[in-house]
Amino acid sequence: MALKISLSSVLFLGATALTIHSTDDLPTLATSNDLNCAPGGNFDLKAFNLQLPTGSSGKVDQISGVKLAGCQGWSSPDYFYTSSSGALMMKVPSRSVCVTTPNSKHCRTELRESLPKSWDPKNSVNVLKVTLSVPTPDDSKYGTVIGQVKVDDDISKKPVAELFYNRSGNLTIGVSQIPDVSSLKMTVVGHVEVGNTFQYQLSYESGKLGVQIDGGEKKIMGTGELKSPRSYFKVGNYNQGHEPSEVVLNDVQIKHQA
Repeated sequence: MALKISLSSVLFLGATALTIHSTDDLPTLATSNDLNCAPGGNFDLKAFNLQLPTGSSGKVDQISGVKLAGCQGWSSPDYFYTSSSGALMMKVPSRSVCVTTPNSKHCRTELRESLPKSWDPKNSVNVLKVTLSVPTPDDSKYGTVIGQVKVDDDISKKPVAELFYNRSGNLTIGVSQIPDVSSLKMTVVGHVEVGNTFQYQLSYESGKLGVQIDGGEKKIMGTGELKSPRSYFKVGNYNQGHEPSEVVLNDVQIKHQA
C-alpha cells in the first residue's frame, strides 16, 4: 500500500495564505514509495512536528517538518523509519529508558499537526483519516494512543479526545468532559485483531466530535462542558504502558475547511 499524507485546506503562515487544494477527493502529496528514502521522501511531512521519546528530563527531542521533508530528511533506525514493506514505522521503547514531556508521564513517537497550528472546531470540516496497523500495542489497560484531538496549547494542555488500541484488539475513545481536568470518558468503538490493517477517522466539525472505524457508522461523542476550543490533530504512537510499542502508518489524510 502506497504511503501518503493528504492535506485539504488553506494554511495561513503570517499574512500569507497557501492554498493546498480544495476538492472533496484527497489526492496524495506523496512523491514515491522508495524503500531507500527517509519517511519524508515518501510523503509530505512539512505540516507536522515529530515528538520523540528521547531528549533530556522534561524536554523531549522534536523534529520540525522542514527537517523531516525529503528523501534525505530526518529518520531514526530506532524510532522513526521506512520499513522493509514501505510503511512508516513509529516505535516507542520501554518507559524505563524513554523521556517524557513536562505534562505527561508517558512516552511517544508522535506527529503533531503544525500547519495550521490549530483550527476552529465550529467550522464545517476538520477530519483526520488514518490507515494503519498496530503489531505491538503497549501493555496498559486501554493500550497505545494512535490518534488525538488536542486543545490548542495556548488554551490547555489537555486532550479533547484520545483513541486507544490495546492488546485485545479493542479500540476505545477517551473524551474529556471538563477543561483542564483529567476526566476522560471511555467508550469502546471497535475491535480489530492485533496486527491487522484498519482505518479510523476522527472529526471535530460544527462543534461535534465524531469517530469512525473502518468506514462504519460515525459515532458522535459527548464532550461535556467543553465549548469547542481551538484544537489540532496528533497521530502516531503514544505509549501508555511500560513495555515497548509499535505503530505502522500506511496512509494519513487531513482535511480542513478552507
